[in-house]
Amino acid sequence: PPDELPPYHVTPQRLRESVFLSHRWEARSLREHLKDPRQQAMYAVVHGGSDLELRQLSVDYLSSLPFDGFAVGGSMGRLGDEAVDIVAFVTPQLPADRPRHLLGIADVRSIERCVAHGVDT
Repeated sequence: PPDELPPYHVTPQRLRESVFLSHRWEARSLREHLKDPRQQAMYAVVHGGSDLELRQLSVDYLSSLPFDGFAVGGSMGRLGDEAVDIVAFVTPQLPADRPRHLLGIADVRSIERCVAHGVDT
């Protein structure tokens, strides 16, 4: 589904607006997808930047919807350690019976560290 990726330095209010906008788009996309899935999966993208309260809100809302899997995405902070901390916070809260995908992380060290926290792909 479409989502918005605001830059790292946005205001807390703008980040919150972005999370809710992405949630509306994701829910609308899922409703359309479920009308004719054609053996395709749809993943939700958990947003919230480095704000753990918004990440929690995103996990809670998106987990309540029948997505086939979940991706941890959006702005993941300025440094690799911050991204790993976000993944460590989010992944244990996602449904264990569905895949958990990591978006936007490309360095091998961070990927290895994120897999240790429950990222599947």
